[in-house]
Order: sequence, then structure tokens, then C-alpha cells
Amino acid sequence: MSDLPQRPPTAGWRDAGIDGTPLNTWPPETQINLGRRRMNAMLLLAALAVPHSAARAQCAEPRYLVSDFDWLDHARLRLVPARLYWPAAPLAGKPVPLVVFSHGIGGSREGYSYLGRHWSARGVACLHVQHVGSDAALWRGNPFGVIGRLQAAAQEQEAIARAADVRFALDRMLSVQTGDLGAMVDRQRIVAAGHSYGANTTLLTVGAQVVREGRTIDCLDSRFSAALVISAPPFYGEADLAAVMSNVAVPTLHVTATDDVIEIPGYHSGVEDRLAIFNAIAHPHKLLAVFRGGAHSMFTDRLFPGGWSLNAKVKLATADLALAFLDLIFERDGAALLRWEKDWQPILAQPPRPEAAPRIMLTGGAIPVPPVRAAAPDEYKAI
Repeated sequence: MSDLPQRPPTAGWRDAGIDGTPLNTWPPETQINLGRRRMNAMLLLAALAVPHSAARAQCAEPRYLVSDFDWLDHARLRLVPARLYWPAAPLAGKPVPLVVFSHGIGGSREGYSYLGRHWSARGVACLHVQHVGSDAALWRGNPFGVIGRLQAAAQEQEAIARAADVRFALDRMLSVQTGDLGAMVDRQRIVAAGHSYGANTTLLTVGAQVVREGRTIDCLDSRFSAALVISAPPFYGEADLAAVMSNVAVPTLHVTATDDVIEIPGYHSGVEDRLAIFNAIAHPHKLLAVFRGGAHSMFTDRLFPGGWSLNAKVKLATADLALAFLDLIFERDGAALLRWEKDWQPILAQPPRPEAAPRIMLTGGAIPVPPVRAAAPDEYKAI
């Protein structure tokens, strides 16, 4: 496979990663085809609703660029495909922050496109890594073998391999393999991110550890300075989460929903597991957002889980919250977080509770918020 950028596919939105949803009796291929038909119809309606002048302007001035890479890790003889969303017009002379994103089980580099588009259009590049041992290939083949393939992909060796994929992809991103782009990345603002299985991958990458047969499995990549953790499953078999998370030493943002339930044969996990992981992290700079209702797979590109209206709102809120969180930890600017809470309070599980001093309230600690000019709530708390 070539290491050079490949022309991005033109199929439009697609996310084959439906981890955490009950398995339907229809073959996965049928479900995906139906989803594409719905999406094509909606895209057609959206196109008809956009004035021609606006459509021409969007085509003439893209806000982000997309490149695909088909990398090969020769040391592991493992393919590591990736998709890069890059700001079309980064600020001259200013390094570009980078998010490295890990998909959930059964996903691909094409998934979670709403995050890549949103972040890159606002100046933050996003590299979506595909994990070939637990990617969309799980849905292909004999439908009666899906359960076995899912369970095999959830094993420990694949979890370790996924963390190695992230490290390798970041190596390539920062090298001459991406031309001048690697040199433009801000080395001080590299962020690990992921959903579901990808959230576990993210946590391993920023310091989570497990011990197996007296050996500590350590996948820490010290180049990451923050982490975005969306719907993290539990570390199965680990009773002491505090010990697993004790080495996480970067600010973390955690996102979930009250109906965020993973339900596949052999695995069940509810929102209480997301909260347990958040609470187990000792590092004081952490933030938790819990949306009301929803579903585990609404954080993928799928449009219907959690309900059409809430699904769209949660996607936008999650994308905006991540940027506000990065403003807070990198710029020490909490204004965007305060605005975010005001905008999205109706869909949060618990509204903020005013306190005497403005601050971001966190379990185990607080991140001070600098004074802001605009009127804002006295306290921000998304739980």
C-alpha cells in the first residue's frame, strides 16, 4: 500500500461503526445500505434548500481539506489507514493544534466526520486513525459470525495494537510523510480523542495502565497534552479503576449521556461505567458532560440514535464543547465554556448551580476561569 495521500472517496457521510447498539436480525450490509439511502435523500433535500450562490461560495472557499493515507507499519506488518481533516486557511505563522481520533469497534477513518469537519473548519486539525483489527471489516462476511468477530476484536491484544496504531499514525503525521503539514503541527497542542473502544484507546495512550501476569501494560505517549474521552467502556476485569487511571496526568474531557448503554453479546455497560472512569482519574483538571437521554451510537455519524432532534444537537454540542475545553486548558480562557453551558443547558442532565466564585466545577478539583467581559453564570458544571 502507498504511503502517499490518496484521493478521498466521494461517498459522503458514512460510519459503519455501530458499536454499543443491539444487533438487528438483518445483516449489517442491509442496515448500512438503508442508512446510505436515507442519507442520500437527506443530502438531496439539503442541497435543494441551499441557494445556488451559497453553494458556489461553499465550493469556492472550502473551510477544510481532506486527505487519506494508507500507511503500513512495517515493524508490526499492520496497515494503519488514516484520514486527515486540515484547516483550509490556517493562520499564517501559527502552528496548528492536532487531534488524533480513534474510532469505536466496527468503525473506520471515514466515521465521526462531523467532528473532523467542525474542528478543522475552526483551526484544529484532526487525524482519524483506522484500526484494522476492529474496524468496519467486522460487519462483512457471514452475518452469523458477527458476534464472534466482535468478541475477538475486544480482546486485550487488539486493545494494545490500537494504542500502537495511534502512536504510529502520530509518528507519520509529524514526519515528512505528510509533506509540509507535519512541520505545521503545534507540538504543544496534540490531543488524543476517541469514542467507545476508541475512548479506551485514548485513555491507554495518555497513561491508563493494566497489570497482566505481573507485567504492567504501558502504552503512554507523552506527546499528548490532553484527551477527549467520549463514552468510555469499562476496563473489563479491572476492579481497581483508581489504579488503572493513576498514571493519567493530562487534562481530560469526558462526554456521555444518561441513556449511553453498550449492549452487544457478552458485554453490557451503562452510563455508570462512564462516571466511574471519570471519578477514578485523580488528575484535577477534568470535566464531565452528561446529556439527557440519547444513545451510545449517537456520537457516531449515525443520524437517528437518541432521536433525530437530540442527535443533531448533541453532535454540535460535543464538537463545540471540545473546542471550548481546549481554549480553557491551552489559552486559560473559560469564556467559551461559559457560553457553551448557557447555550446547551436545556439538554444537559443537570443544570449548573451558582456559587460565589466563578470556576469550572470538577470532581476532585477545579480549573479557575479567568474573568470574562460578558455576563455569565457564576459556575459551570456539566454533569
